[in-house]
Amino acid sequence: MPQPFDPDAPLLTVTVAARLADLHPQTLRGYDRLGLVVPTRTKGRGRRYTLRDVQRLRRVQQLSAEGINLEGVRRILALEEQVDQLQEQTLRLMKLLRRTEPPASASRTFTAGTTGFVHLGRGDVRLRALTTGP
Repeated sequence: MPQPFDPDAPLLTVTVAARLADLHPQTLRGYDRLGLVVPTRTKGRGRRYTLRDVQRLRRVQQLSAEGINLEGVRRILALEEQVDQLQEQTLRLMKLLRRTEPPASASRTFTAGTTGFVHLGRGDVRLRALTTGP
């Protein structure tokens, strides 16, 4: 059975990544120097790009084509990463909340009458309400 391709596997050379992103290889080197897209380095210092890097290169190209300077592109990419991280954190917290939250059937309801008695939602238990005044 074939294994799924890992989008984070650093397999692509500068030339291949440049072709996939429709950019000149020198542009990729420049983006690397600026920190916009930082590929993995081999022992011989060669650059290896992932498919995610290629997606990021395309995003840089798109933003640049819209007239945004490279510092603006850097800020936008950083904010997009932050949004992604916050969305992931929100999903993790929602799952945790669902696991720790009691089921709706276990929730308690009560009513208080004018006589000062509290009627619990379960059974026929009556409690005298505490009063703070005369």
